[in-house]
Amino acid sequence: MPRGGDNWFMQGHFQTTGNVQIVREYMVYLRVEKGMSAATCAAYRRDLEQFAEHLEGHNGLLMAAQQEDVSGFMEGMRSHGVESRSIARKLSALRGFYRWLLLDKKIAHDPTVNVERPSSWKVLPKSLAESEVAEMLEKTGSAARVAAADGLALRDHAILELLYAGGLRVAEICSLRVEDLQLDTGRALVRGKGDKERIVPLGRSAVEALEKYLALGRPELEGTMRQHEVFLSVRGRPLTRQWVWEMVRSTNFHASPHKLRHSCATHMVDHGADLRSVQTILGHADIATTEVYTHVALGRLKQVHRMHHPRGKKIVSEVEA
Repeated sequence: MPRGGDNWFMQGHFQTTGNVQIVREYMVYLRVEKGMSAATCAAYRRDLEQFAEHLEGHNGLLMAAQQEDVSGFMEGMRSHGVESRSIARKLSALRGFYRWLLLDKKIAHDPTVNVERPSSWKVLPKSLAESEVAEMLEKTGSAARVAAADGLALRDHAILELLYAGGLRVAEICSLRVEDLQLDTGRALVRGKGDKERIVPLGRSAVEALEKYLALGRPELEGTMRQHEVFLSVRGRPLTRQWVWEMVRSTNFHASPHKLRHSCATHMVDHGADLRSVQTILGHADIATTEVYTHVALGRLKQVHRMHHPRGKKIVSEVEA
C-alpha cells in the first residue's frame, strides 16, 4: 500500500510493458553503474511507477512524456496534499531518469528541463548555534574527563566530537570500523551512500576523544566479543542509528545527528571554508547540494550587519517599509 501523501494514486495502472521494461533497465543502471543502495533504488522506482501511473491514465508512456505531463503530475500531488518536500524528491527522481534516457539517446528532449522546483527546495537546513554545540560537547566532555569515567561516557563524547568534526551521517557513525581510523594523521575513511568512500579530516579535539575511547572505553565495552565497528553498546554490539539519535537528543532536546552534520558545514562556511572543501567532507555527489550553505552564510552575514553596522538597522527598516 502507498504511504503518506502518496495514497491518492490509484493502484494497478502500472502495467504497460514499455514502462515496466524501461524502469527495470534504469534500476539496473542505478544499482550496477551508479552503485546506489537497494533502498535508494526502491524509492526511485516507486516515484517512477507513480509518474507512469499518471501517464497511463492519459494513455501516455514514460519515454513520450512532455513538460506538461510533469507539471500536471506535480500539480496533482499539490492538490491532493502531498508535502512539497516529497514532490521535490519525486521531481529529482524524474530528472535523473530523463537525463539517463537523454544521455543514452533513447529520447531527444528532457521533459523536466524547464519545470520549476517546489518551494521546499529553498528551505535551508537547520543547524545549531556554535554556542549550543560547544555546550553539548562540554557536557559530554566533562563526563569523559573525570578520573572514573566509564566506557559509555568516553564513547558518547567521542561520537559527538566525530559527528561535529567530520559531518558524518548517523549511518556512517554506526558502520565506522576501527581500521578506518587513521588518528596519527588525523583522518578517517568513511563509507557513505552507495558505498562511496571519502577521507574526512579530524581536528585535535575529535582525535583526542577517539584515542581515549579506543584506549580505555572500547576495551571495556567489547569484553570478550570481537567486533570491527568503532562504537559499541553496553553489550558489546554495534550501535543502532536510533540509539545514536536518542543519545544526541539527550544532550540537547533540539539536536539530532543530522543537525550536527548541518552545523559542521554551516560553521565551516561561516568561517570562510570554500564549498568544494565542504562538499568533499560531507560526501555530496553534486555541488548543488552543498550550495545551500551559501544561503545560510548569507543569512548570518545579514544578521551580523544588522547588529553591528551603524546604519544597518536604518537601512533594513527602510527596505522593509
